[in-house]
Amino acid sequence: MPRVPRRTTKCLSWKPDHATSATVSETAPEIFDRSARRLRRDRAAPGFAGHDFIRATMLDGIAERLDAVTRNFTDVLDLGCFDGAFVAPPGARVVRCDAGFAFAAGSSGVQADEDRLPFADASFDLVVSAGVLDQVNDLPGALTLIRRTLRPDGLFLGAFVGAGSLPALRGALRAAESDRPAARLHPQIDVRSAGDLLMRAGFTLPVADVETLDVGYRDIGRLYGDLRGMAASNVLAQRQPLRADTLARTIAAFAAAADDRGRTHETFQMVFLTGWSPDPSQPKPARRGSATASLGDALRR
Repeated sequence: MPRVPRRTTKCLSWKPDHATSATVSETAPEIFDRSARRLRRDRAAPGFAGHDFIRATMLDGIAERLDAVTRNFTDVLDLGCFDGAFVAPPGARVVRCDAGFAFAAGSSGVQADEDRLPFADASFDLVVSAGVLDQVNDLPGALTLIRRTLRPDGLFLGAFVGAGSLPALRGALRAAESDRPAARLHPQIDVRSAGDLLMRAGFTLPVADVETLDVGYRDIGRLYGDLRGMAASNVLAQRQPLRADTLARTIAAFAAAADDRGRTHETFQMVFLTGWSPDPSQPKPARRGSATASLGDALRR
């Protein structure tokens, strides 16, 4: 087997004490090449089932969080649907949406970028997104649109590959291009920034946490194959081709990091997001200065 995934749950978590508000920028830079991203997703679609282990793990985590919610959902948006593997709650109507034509068509869904959603406000009471938000040009805008498509007290559950992922590949590329490093992997979002983005987008009761997946590879070709197969290869707007001599040094550096069984271990940090659309029925944080007991007195006791 080319890989041996091992999942570690909730290695790091972030949860705000109170909600704040901020203005989302109306002009986000185009970090990613939208056309290249659609093309890579279309190319990955036919063989995605052989490389879906990251998204499958994310969907398992989302299902666990959804099971903890004691309410019914009737209208669900599966945003970034890939092959439509997300299983909605019983009785719910599901709309599937993907930036790639092949994935959207294969799941009888809608083709649209996450930061350019075509859905009306208050269309859904549950939005789920697994494995796509790390490749969105305007992530604050996408989260705001997700919140707007939710009805009051609607739930958003998301997951994406976050900061700290692919350390072995990053290290091998740095070693191969130590003199003039090029941007080969896109910037990644850490859990604290993800929580801040939820608040900026207007979600209430926001929670962001991380789960780690460790995967062993016998060679870098298997890793590149997985990244291409899961539509996670380089789609930066400013990307440079990898020269043959640089690739050879990258292969050697990756192999040099192998353990005694000949496997180089790669890590995927999966950031999970939970947020609710505002509603008057939701619990509110206590007003500052409203406490009736002294923390100092409690500690002295």
